[in-house]
Amino acid sequence: MSDEERDIDIESDDDESLGGTTRGDFQFASQAEKRAHHNALERKRRDHIKDSFCSLRDSVPSLHGEKASRAQILKKAADYIEFMRRKNSAHQQDIDDLKKQNNLLENQIRSLEKTKYTGNFAAMTSNNALLAGKSPGLMEFDGSGSDTSDSESSSSVRRKKLKT
Repeated sequence: MSDEERDIDIESDDDESLGGTTRGDFQFASQAEKRAHHNALERKRRDHIKDSFCSLRDSVPSLHGEKASRAQILKKAADYIEFMRRKNSAHQQDIDDLKKQNNLLENQIRSLEKTKYTGNFAAMTSNNALLAGKSPGLMEFDGSGSDTSDSESSSSVRRKKLKT
C-alpha cells in the first residue's frame, strides 16, 4: 500500500470508530470528488479553447461579426496569415527599393555639393548621366515624370502651407 492509501485507511478507521461512513462510502466520495475535479478542469480547458477561437475569429477581418465553425475560422485565419506575409514581403521590398533610391540621391547630393565647391560643371553633367543610367526609376520618384513643373508647384504649395 502507498502512503496515501494508508492515510485513507487510517482516516476511514477513525470515521468508523466515530460512527461515520464505511470505507466503501469514503472511497466513493473521494472518487466522486476526483471526477468532479476532473470535470471542472475539462470544462475550464474547453472554455479556454472556445475563448481562443473567438479571439482568433475577431482577429481575422473577414470574420468580424460572423458566426463561423472552428474549421472555417482556422481556414480563414490561415488565408489571412498568408495574405499578411505576402503584404509584409511587398512592404519589405518597397523599403529596400527606397533605401537604394535614398542612397543614390545622397550620392547625387554629395556629387552636386562637390561640384559646387570645385566649380567643375563638366563633372556634374557626367555624374548626372551616370546616376540616370543606374536608376531609371529615380526620375519617376515624384510620380509625374516631369522634373521642373512638379517641383515648382510643390514648392509653391509648401510656401502656402508655411504662410498659413
